[in-house]
Amino acid sequence: MVIRKITRIAWFASVLVFLAAGCGGAPGSSNTPASDVILSPTSLPTPSSFPSPTTSPTPTGTPSLTVLPRTPTPGPATATVDRPNSTDWITYHRDNIRTGYVPDMPDPQRLAVAWNTALDGAVYAEPLVVGGHVLVATEGDTLYSLDARTGQIEWRTNVGEPAPRSTLPCGNIDPLGITGTPVYDPATGLVFAVAEVRGPAHILVGIDVRTGEVRVHRSADPEGMVPLAHQQRAALTLSNGLVYIGYGGLFGDCGNYHGWVVGSRTDGSGPLLTYQVPTQREGGIWAPAGPSVDAAGRLYVSVGNGSETSDGWDHSDSVLRLSPTLKLEDGFAPDQWRQDNARDADLGSLGPVLLPGGLIFIAGKAGIGYVLHSEALGGVGGQVLAQPICHAYGGAAVVGSTVFVPCNEGLQQFQVAPDGSLTLGWQAVGVPGSPVVGGHTVYSLDRGGTLHALDIETGQARATVTVGATSRFASPTLYQDRVFIGTMAGIVAVTGS
Repeated sequence: MVIRKITRIAWFASVLVFLAAGCGGAPGSSNTPASDVILSPTSLPTPSSFPSPTTSPTPTGTPSLTVLPRTPTPGPATATVDRPNSTDWITYHRDNIRTGYVPDMPDPQRLAVAWNTALDGAVYAEPLVVGGHVLVATEGDTLYSLDARTGQIEWRTNVGEPAPRSTLPCGNIDPLGITGTPVYDPATGLVFAVAEVRGPAHILVGIDVRTGEVRVHRSADPEGMVPLAHQQRAALTLSNGLVYIGYGGLFGDCGNYHGWVVGSRTDGSGPLLTYQVPTQREGGIWAPAGPSVDAAGRLYVSVGNGSETSDGWDHSDSVLRLSPTLKLEDGFAPDQWRQDNARDADLGSLGPVLLPGGLIFIAGKAGIGYVLHSEALGGVGGQVLAQPICHAYGGAAVVGSTVFVPCNEGLQQFQVAPDGSLTLGWQAVGVPGSPVVGGHTVYSLDRGGTLHALDIETGQARATVTVGATSRFASPTLYQDRVFIGTMAGIVAVTGS
């Protein structure tokens, strides 16, 4: 079957536009500026040609902003954000159904590193791109804006001190700062991120993408949650005028944690909306893709193993549908959810994949893939189809009804028919990373730090390039002819030719 014949569904029906503004200074040739200009948020100019953000609560805490000039002579403390277009990448895998797909990107015959910029910590979150600027969050609790062409740092804002591993009951990230992928809101001009800070505590920040100024700063810990045992790994989601935040536990499943979804208004005001998985313990919502959102604004999340192994279903090992106000509407769990809970073989390791025709695909640690109806998830054992696929971890990519799933065995391609049946295609053995698709090329990382560009029809390698050590769940970002990858040391830009 030729995937070039797939009808490209208009997943991106809404093109969000805001006005652009200029700033002085020519791009420099070095990724390291000659000097740092430290400015307090109140001293930052706000260009009149930009719409003023609608969010301006007084920040609390002690975030610090460093604006890095593009030339040795300090210029205005703003980044020139070009008019957004269809190539911008403003959330995990580009859109709220997490397709990870850019239809008109050129296919490479060769890959090469264009630039490599060191940052103040490891990058677990997927980078974003807005108007030619790469937005990156680190485990050092710092957000950066970089020029997509040169890797020049334009501003950086530290929002707190990350939590050292020694202060946490378990875990595998040291220090623990910003792990979940941020999200950009074109309506306010803010990029939102959740930072874990020493205490520990979780804070939601909204950063002006033009200046790096903190405009929203609030606690993201809902009442009743014990921050010490919780980790924010899932990508943030923006919908319904709210930022949605998923929580799970630390690596090692220690402490009294639960799966949560929390919603905050983008202006930072009002109480948090919350949903807690009704299990006595665990049931984390941690898949890196975070919540997916359908056209009606409803959220779909995958939930990890819970503590229940004998009595009634506790909504763990599941796919749940939540209303925009985070009320539970429906759910699905495999028949063997108790056994999955007992052996840590749940569905929580992959984000739900929304497909045409109201279908949903999910897989997880047990190696079984399930197709569900979004309008009737089916409860326990109510799937349309169950079929062995692979052991899936991370975030999938989608082109029409063709799905690319990150698997321990290697990236797996398959098609989903309108009746929910699956037809398995190629598998890229040894390439397990969360994929994205540009043009007719699938991009995925192996665990040795190599980026693979694979032919979408055959899975055969078009090109590879070494980018350095990455986290297990690292996923590339696509923009024009470039691929951006967060690494354990910073961010790398790869260009194709």
